[in-house]
Amino acid sequence: MKDYQAQLEKLRTDAAECALIRDLATDKAKRELFDRLANHLTVLAQQVEMAMLERRKDAGP
Repeated sequence: MKDYQAQLEKLRTDAAECALIRDLATDKAKRELFDRLANHLTVLAQQVEMAMLERRKDAGP
């Protein structure tokens, strides 16, 4: 489970960094690219989180 948690934190950090770059970018193409990256990494983080919850649920009490 620690692997999932570490990956989740990395994805969230990467998404936040992409969002920061997007917000600071002056070039439209760069803004759009980093917006897509931030959104994609956020979705991946959500999927990892859902997988973690499923594993906990399947493990039972």
